[in-house]
Amino acid sequence: MKAGSGLPLWIIALLAALCLAVLAWTTFGFVVPFKHETGQAVLDTYFAGYDESAVFHMQKLLDENETAAKLLNAMYFGPELIFPALLTALLFLVLLRLGPVGSWFGRSLHPLIAKAVYLLPFIYGISDYGENIASLIAFGDSPSADLAAQLLPWMTRLKFASLVISFIVLARLAIGRWLSPSRD
Repeated sequence: MKAGSGLPLWIIALLAALCLAVLAWTTFGFVVPFKHETGQAVLDTYFAGYDESAVFHMQKLLDENETAAKLLNAMYFGPELIFPALLTALLFLVLLRLGPVGSWFGRSLHPLIAKAVYLLPFIYGISDYGENIASLIAFGDSPSADLAAQLLPWMTRLKFASLVISFIVLARLAIGRWLSPSRD
């Protein structure tokens, strides 16, 4: 029996469906209306990253547009409260299902590296929540808004980097399992 094979596939499928549903809620309920209202995308959707000047521009835009500020705030207190947890759980359970991570293509990994791979989904989840908190602070009336504005681009980069690395690891594990002569 392979590691993780006892994990029912329907749980992973259910989590994937929930992630897609919440992502659709975020996109069509908040991101698209925000773009329609302001002509600008939400910073969370900048996959290539952004800098502090983009954050300051967004702060100014939200100060001038109350509807956009309410949309963004509702997004963070709505779907963005649950999406990072759902995606973190999905990534972790897929890692468990595809495991063991102790070896790739017949080469054994150092135990610390193998354990660090299992931490990748959690790094994503923590950095996504950190990005959301930094956004709420940066785009609010907090005295810490400047510090949050400086941290926000870094939190977004960490979020996307850990997400991309997680997907690469999952793809490599899936290919390794598919190429394995002793697959189920």
